[in-house]
Amino acid sequence: MIALLQRVLESKVVVEGKTIGEIDQGLMVLLGVEKNDDQAVADKLLQRILKYRVFSDEQDKMNLSLQDVKGGLLLVPQFTLAADTQSGLRPSFSSAAPPQVGKELFEYVVGQARAHYDKVESGQFGAAMKVHLINDGPVTFQLKI
Repeated sequence: MIALLQRVLESKVVVEGKTIGEIDQGLMVLLGVEKNDDQAVADKLLQRILKYRVFSDEQDKMNLSLQDVKGGLLLVPQFTLAADTQSGLRPSFSSAAPPQVGKELFEYVVGQARAHYDKVESGQFGAAMKVHLINDGPVTFQLKI
């Protein structure tokens, strides 16, 4: 499972002209599901996301987590993160989980996030989404489990 974390001042997801998820300061996280991923992998990744120290403390060092700053978490499914781009001029998605598995694991992560954290919003699996964000820094990290 792959997560692309972006520290944001604000972010939202729009589907068919309607905002379906929106946060202020926090993390907008794109999630990609790979073939061998399961709930144990998803749990481990979610814990890292919630505790990953990407926010600055009083000394301007990245020592604070999303939980520490009580920021929002916007989870967005991103199938293309699982692409194999090692060769050629067109991505291969052979390492991506089948759509049904990807949807189930994405929804599992969202459910677990909401069970463990109170400021969680999400995109919609399989939808044509418009993702808006104001990146803070910019600060972007890729986590892979």
